[in-house]
Amino acid sequence: MRIDFISDIVCPWCAIGLYSLEAAAARIPGLTLDLHFHPFELNPGMGPEGQDIEEHLAQKYGASPAALAGTRQAIRERGAELGFEFRAGARSRIYNTRDAHRLLHWADEAFGGAVQRGLKVAMLKAYFTEGRNVSDHAVLLDLATSAGLPEAEARELLAGDRYAEDVAAAEAEAHAQNIHAVPAIIINQRHLIQGGQSVEVFEQLLRQVIDTPA
Repeated sequence: MRIDFISDIVCPWCAIGLYSLEAAAARIPGLTLDLHFHPFELNPGMGPEGQDIEEHLAQKYGASPAALAGTRQAIRERGAELGFEFRAGARSRIYNTRDAHRLLHWADEAFGGAVQRGLKVAMLKAYFTEGRNVSDHAVLLDLATSAGLPEAEARELLAGDRYAEDVAAAEAEAHAQNIHAVPAIIINQRHLIQGGQSVEVFEQLLRQVIDTPA
């Protein structure tokens, strides 16, 4: 089953959505997901230094410190249920993710969905669990090589602007499809579901798609 997963690396609900989706698929005997990740930059204009996460969320959503704390706790609990650690304090800054998305595009195009998934998960863990700067080229190079991508090519890609136009085009296509929030998950290129849904909701939809004639 083909899954086109539109998301950003610094989006906690995207991590929850991915892990919920995969947990749902694991409940269905014989189902294999053909995952492909597509870019959606939540903050395309973010500078290389990033921004304090509390300041950023307060400016963007007008949320109070108490509301933000409650949301963080809910996210940590959802992650723990799914086997993903949102470590308290790890996400102290928000970063630009354009270069991370360029790497992900290359991984899928040159090496396939399985390699791309490995890199995507490594990026999510680097940011949410380890508190690493996912706009830093040294960090991205380390994640790419750890995921099995060739170091010399990854270094060359990061030094230039290769795939920048592809990332921009993919994001423009998402907006043209009225996708303005992530995660947005397209199943078999026909069925759209958005948000960090529960395992049960994803399972129900996957079973419906399986039972629906093509």
